[in-house]
Amino acid sequence: MTHPHLSVTRDNDVATVTFDRPEVRNAFDLSMWEGLQTIMQSLSAEDDLRCVVLRGAGREAFCAGADIGAFARERGSREQEDRYGEAVHAGMQSVRRCRHPVVAMIMGACIGGGAGIATMCDFRVGGEGIRLGITARNLGIWYAYAEIDPVLQLAGSGVAAELLIEGRILNGREAYEKGLLSRVVPDAEVEAEATALARRIATGSPLSARFHKAAIQKLRGDLPVSDEEQRAVNDFADTEDFRNATRAFLAKQRPVFRGR
Repeated sequence: MTHPHLSVTRDNDVATVTFDRPEVRNAFDLSMWEGLQTIMQSLSAEDDLRCVVLRGAGREAFCAGADIGAFARERGSREQEDRYGEAVHAGMQSVRRCRHPVVAMIMGACIGGGAGIATMCDFRVGGEGIRLGITARNLGIWYAYAEIDPVLQLAGSGVAAELLIEGRILNGREAYEKGLLSRVVPDAEVEAEATALARRIATGSPLSARFHKAAIQKLRGDLPVSDEEQRAVNDFADTEDFRNATRAFLAKQRPVFRGR
């Protein structure tokens, strides 16, 4: 379970996975999505584990989403996008499907894929000063069905529209009031609160926790999305808007979207 930008530490029966790229606000490249799946699946299989905590290195960001600087080598063509999309989906679902309860410890920026990871967790503890949002509209990319689903489950279609279509960035209090955080605390108390939550989970029956997590997922139901619809999520890779928006972002310019 080794990865240069994903570290795993254990405190008895609680594991902490740290996204460790503070120089880019813990943004994910392709290898990190693939590594997240490997790590989460391995942790899920550990019978002596009671809880998993996800966090970003430092206090500036939980995860700022995708590493846009890596797009030129990892994304752009439909073939590349299919692989990237599969890795993101697998990484996200490995968090959602982890057998143990998962707690997101959110400090600083929680944007795009970072917000996606957070919504896959069972609990989200955030600071009042966090910035939580989904910036797909700024890059001309499309959020996958399975990644939209937990936003709908937590906050409803109105909030999903605010995040995905309007592109609103929420602070901690707003995110809590809209149902996207389990609890909000002063920024300086996030680590202590999330750690205490994980420890409370760990002192309870692990079999009870695993059953109830699985029951919640089962009762929530599966997405009725066809394979064809799922594949169409990556159609943005063939658009001018996506290519132009990526170049604009890297040049620190405002993108111009032409709808093609």
